[in-house]
Amino acid sequence: PDHPDTLASRHNLADAYRDMGRLDETIHLYEQNLEDRIHILGPDHPDTLASRNNLANAYQDAGRLNEAITLHQQNLEDRIHILGPDHPDTLASRNNLAVAYQDAGRIDEAITLQEQNLEDSIHILGPHHPHILTARNNLAVTYHDAGRLDEAITLYEQTLKDCTRILGPHHPHTLTTRHHLAEAYRAAGRFDDADSLFKTPSDSEEDEQKDSEDNPDQETDS
Repeated sequence: PDHPDTLASRHNLADAYRDMGRLDETIHLYEQNLEDRIHILGPDHPDTLASRNNLANAYQDAGRLNEAITLHQQNLEDRIHILGPDHPDTLASRNNLAVAYQDAGRIDEAITLQEQNLEDSIHILGPHHPHILTARNNLAVTYHDAGRLDEAITLYEQTLKDCTRILGPHHPHTLTTRHHLAEAYRAAGRFDDADSLFKTPSDSEEDEQKDSEDNPDQETDS
C-alpha cells in the first residue's frame, strides 16, 4: 500500500471519481493519499503538496469551503517556503486560494490575491502564456462580482482578444470569455455591445458557450 505506484493509482481513481461527480468517494481517496504521502514522503515533498491541493479542490467542489480554504492557505504558505514565490506551483496555489475566497464571498481577499497573481504571472511566465488567460479571466470575474464593471470589461476584452489569437475563436475558453464579456456589457447597460458579440459565432457555438463552465478555474496538480 505504500508503494509510489499504489499512491499514483489511488490518485488516478480519485480523479476519475471527481470527474464523475462522486465527491464523497473522491474526498475519501484524496484524504487517504494525503495521509500516506505525509507519512511516506514527508509534509514538504512536492507530491504531498499536490495531494493537499487536490483534496482542497475536492472540498471546495463539495461546498466544504472552510476546510478548502484552510488547506489552500497551508499549501500556499508551504509552496512559498519550499519552492519560492515565483514557482508556477506557487502561482497555482495562490490562484486556487483566491477562487476559494471568492466562492466563500470573501471578495476583497480574492481580488488582492488575483491582482498579485496576474502581475506575478506576467512577470514570470510572459504576457502570452496560457496561464495568463486564466489569471486575467479569474480577476475579471471577481471584479464583476464586486460590481467593478469597468475594470471587469477591460480585462474581459483583453482576454477575449488574446484567447481568440492564441486558442482560436471556437475554443471553449474563448466562447466562455465571450459569454462573460456579454454578461458584463449587459450589466453595464451596453446591450448593443453584448448582442454584437454573437454575430460571428454560429448558433451551435453560442449554445456551447452558454453551457460552458462559468466559474473561475481551479488548477489541479498531478
